[in-house]
Amino acid sequence: MRLCIRVIIAAILFSYPLSVFAIDLPTISLGVENATTPSEVSSAVQILLVLTVLSAAPAILLMTTAFVRVVVVLSFVRQAMGTQQMPPNQVIVGLAMFLTFFIMSPVYTVVNEQAVQPYLAGEINQQVALELAIDPIREFMFSQTREEDLALLIDVSGHDQPTSQLEVATTALIPAFMLSELNRAFQIGFMIYIPFLVIDMIVASVLMSMGMMMLPPPIISLPFKLLLFVLVDGWGLVVGALVKSFS
Repeated sequence: MRLCIRVIIAAILFSYPLSVFAIDLPTISLGVENATTPSEVSSAVQILLVLTVLSAAPAILLMTTAFVRVVVVLSFVRQAMGTQQMPPNQVIVGLAMFLTFFIMSPVYTVVNEQAVQPYLAGEINQQVALELAIDPIREFMFSQTREEDLALLIDVSGHDQPTSQLEVATTALIPAFMLSELNRAFQIGFMIYIPFLVIDMIVASVLMSMGMMMLPPPIISLPFKLLLFVLVDGWGLVVGALVKSFS
C-alpha cells in the first residue's frame, strides 16, 4: 500500500514541468574595470585608504587609550596568583575593554560634543572634525606620558626638542604614551606581586621545616592566595587603583 502511494506521488510530481518548482536565485557579479577619468582613480585610492585605516583603527584606538595599562595589570594579577588560565583571556580582555570605556568616557564625551555632533549637523567639514577630535585625545595622552619617554622618541626621530605641546607630532606622542603606560603597569605589577610572593615564601619555609620538600609549594599556597585575595576584595582594590591612577 505504501509503495503504491509513493509511486502515485512520484508520477504526479514528474508530470509537472520543472519550471513549476524552479526557484529564482539572485546572482552577484563583481568586476574590475579600467578607470577612464582622474576622479575615478581618486575615488579608488580613497576607498583603498579608508579600508586600510579601518583595518588598523582598533589597534590605534586601543593604543591611544587606557587599555594597555589595564590589560597588563590584570594579567599580572592572574600570574601573581598562579591560577594559570583563570580568569580566561576572554574575561581579562573583556574587563579591560569595559574599564577602558569607563576611564575614557570623559574624553569621548568631549570628542562627541566638539567634533562628531557638529560634523553630523554639517556645521564643520571632515578635516576640522578630525582636528577637533584628536585634540582631547592628545591632551589625555600628554597627561599620562612621562617627559623622558617623550624626549627619547623625539631624540630618536632626529627632530629638535619642541617648546610646546602643539609642536609634538602625534606619531611621536603615541609610542611615548605606550612606553609610559607599560612603565606604570609594571610598577603596579611589582606592588601586586609582593603579598603573593610573601605567601609563597612562608609556605615554602613551612614545608621545608616539615621535611615535605618534594611537595610543590605553589600547590599549597594557591588556596591561601585565593583566600587572601577574596578577603581583602582584591578585584575591587585593583580596579579602584587602576581607575584612580589615571586621575
